Amino acid sequence: MASKPILIIANSPTSSARAAEALTIRSRGKLVDYWALTKPEINFLIAVATFTGFYLASPTQFQTFPYMLLLHTLLGTLLVASGTGTLNQYVERRLDARMRRTARRPLAAGRIRPASALWFGIALSTAGAAYLAVAVNALASMLALLTLVTYLFLYTPLKRKTPLCTAVGAFPGAMPPLIGWAAASGRLSFESWELYAALYLWQFPHFMAIAWMYREDYDRAGYLVLPHDEHRIRFVTLQTRFPLLALVAVSLVPTLLGEAGPLYLVGALLLNGGFLYYGTQFVMNRSSVAARRLLFASIIYLPSLFMMMILLRR
Repeated sequence: MASKPILIIANSPTSSARAAEALTIRSRGKLVDYWALTKPEINFLIAVATFTGFYLASPTQFQTFPYMLLLHTLLGTLLVASGTGTLNQYVERRLDARMRRTARRPLAAGRIRPASALWFGIALSTAGAAYLAVAVNALASMLALLTLVTYLFLYTPLKRKTPLCTAVGAFPGAMPPLIGWAAASGRLSFESWELYAALYLWQFPHFMAIAWMYREDYDRAGYLVLPHDEHRIRFVTLQTRFPLLALVAVSLVPTLLGEAGPLYLVGALLLNGGFLYYGTQFVMNRSSVAARRLLFASIIYLPSLFMMMILLRR
């Protein structure tokens, strides 16, 4: 009687490779999601502002410039900023899910569990504050923690209560140059507050452009970043035009105090002229196209102004 053949079932090399590839893709996607939680596009501007404060407060000679201290400052500041961005998305995850602009964020879309994001944000913030305290100094660490607390516990809830939230949120938003300055010198001077004032005022036209472009989204989610009544247009006009005019004056202070020469003056006037032009077009037309152009102009303006302060200082 013939024996029956024995069947051996095993995973083929092809199926194993596909499983490994699928696991790699999922892991890579998870890393991308956690990276998105940190708001890297905002962290770039934070790094630029922190570097500017640090550089202007430091000796400029190549031999004496504290490169390692700068590295410690940027790393600690970005850790705290990343933790703050993560915790902000944790708090606003349900509202983000209602907005087209933010519905695809990892928490809003459900790709990351809220508890995981919460602990990730706490870990980043704690590590960053501790790193600044140990590797830099206590003042820089305290300023970073103050930024986190005011952003999360003042600005974030106020976005659902009053359009004046922008004025409050601009306080922690303008803190990075102070952190950099404190890291380099151990104190805050008048010059550091010049940088703070410039960044504070810059945030108004920058955010008004965003708020106008996504006003329907914000209304749908229950945010009150703009008035819901007939005062909306007047509010946007005031919050764009007057900070822009004040920013022109603040940006010229380095020349008036002898900290920068005529070349900086010319560059600052040209840069402010362009920013004012797009701000004026926005308040006159109040279109999404004008708002997008103002937003782009704001993103160009800030790094350019800080770069001129660095390169053209006396």
